[in-house]
Amino acid sequence: MPMKHLLKFQLVLMGLLLLGCQPSAPYDLLIVNGTVYDGSSSKAKNIDIGIRGDQIVALGKLSKATALRTIDATDLVVSPGFIDLHAHLEPIFTLSDCESAIRQGITTSLGGPDGRGPLPFGVYLDSLAQLGVGMNVGFLTGHNSIRSAVIGLDNRAPTAVELAQMQQLVATAMDEGAFGISTGLKYLPGSFSNVDEIIALSKEAAQKGGIYTSHLRDEGLEVLASVEEAITIAQQASIPVVLTHHKVIGKPMWGKSNQTLALVDEARKNGLNILIDQYPYNASYTGISVLIPSWARAGGNTQFKARLQTPKLRDSIKKGIVFNILNDRGGDDLDRVQFAKVNWQPDLEGKTLKYWCLQKGLEPTVENGAELVIEAQTRGGASCVFHAMDEGDVVNIMQHPQTMIASDGRLVKLGDGHPHPRWYGTFPRVLGRYVREKKVLSLAEALYKMTAFPAQVMGLKDRGIIREGFKADLSLFDPNSVLDLATFEAPHQYPQGIEYVVINGKIAVDQGAFIPLKSGQVLRK
Repeated sequence: MPMKHLLKFQLVLMGLLLLGCQPSAPYDLLIVNGTVYDGSSSKAKNIDIGIRGDQIVALGKLSKATALRTIDATDLVVSPGFIDLHAHLEPIFTLSDCESAIRQGITTSLGGPDGRGPLPFGVYLDSLAQLGVGMNVGFLTGHNSIRSAVIGLDNRAPTAVELAQMQQLVATAMDEGAFGISTGLKYLPGSFSNVDEIIALSKEAAQKGGIYTSHLRDEGLEVLASVEEAITIAQQASIPVVLTHHKVIGKPMWGKSNQTLALVDEARKNGLNILIDQYPYNASYTGISVLIPSWARAGGNTQFKARLQTPKLRDSIKKGIVFNILNDRGGDDLDRVQFAKVNWQPDLEGKTLKYWCLQKGLEPTVENGAELVIEAQTRGGASCVFHAMDEGDVVNIMQHPQTMIASDGRLVKLGDGHPHPRWYGTFPRVLGRYVREKKVLSLAEALYKMTAFPAQVMGLKDRGIIREGFKADLSLFDPNSVLDLATFEAPHQYPQGIEYVVINGKIAVDQGAFIPLKSGQVLRK
């Protein structure tokens, strides 16, 4: 080619490049024709999403672009992946693919709630990162774990030296990537702590940008005082506080969510960052020991059994259980206490405390129920579902502008025990029952409470919103069919309508089928 023609060709080529007419590089994944809610806006957008590697790199009309894989999202909603702010990830080393969570559309979970964060913290995260995880996971450091390590299950305040040790453990965990500190003030040994101890530890988390999440000291008759305690901690420690799995428990308290939410509103008016997370069910799940006065369990099960040998103490323990059956998680009905995991008698799983009374030939009275609670605890304890909440309070809390959706679910394998259905169905339940059927929330409101809002609370700078440069964590679902299928009678059922889940650019649910890719990341704040 003559030199003048070559120069002319080069000039034309350069001009085309400058005009942006060069062929676009192929995307790894292209999502087209979907109804996109970006997580932060109430308006849906009809845009396509181009993904390269683990990032969203293009938004707009991209249907003519090329990609290694294209998903036609016609009739589907495309949302940021759901972020679960309260997840029990304890089985993750054996269930590292996280299937029961991912099938709900969850792409990121925050573990270590209720004061049960891992310890030693950094070692745990390093081991998990080496193993690999199906979804993104972060963790809180746990007050109960730390207190147990320093002073065991003693019913006393820490010494100055012990408090300093606990503070150092919190600070170390924050340096190693904790997102904050969690407490379980209803559980041992957190129930033995006073507010000054919690404030001192929360200050350590606050200094390093962490949050405070709390299973309140009480969610029944003393729930108002417990919310006020959390507000005091927020004020004194200068830390954002999440009232986790917020609820009001027991018949005497039904309808009182108006008062707890009013406390939240007043605190926020005074400049405090008080937040809420909630699961969409009117039943809770925890150990049967929650019916036993905490003082009776100080020192662990061995000392509990020893106290039962003293008639006066045993009588006080039984009276405390009777009170809790009538007024707290017992719901004033032995049929409201449903066994979930009973290692020493698996045939009780799914059955109730009333059923067990009848099985043993006992009249199903509250007193006999209390005797069986004592027997269950002496035999090693049991996990139970407690049907002691009112649906009106569930709806009231859900609609509050500071409430996020969180499962309080535990990673689970199909057929293992008789779990709470929230372990399988939390997020689809909100979308199907509370958005589509009951119209408690709009779709945009629900998705904000599942995505951008919890991402903001965790301080995630590149997740929770569909935006160029953000991580490609996405949930694609059919808004007309999405629904939880797990029930209290038959909990081991995956939801329907979650068609695709993308985690860090990889497809983990493909046309409803789970793909165990382990494309998640261990997140550190």
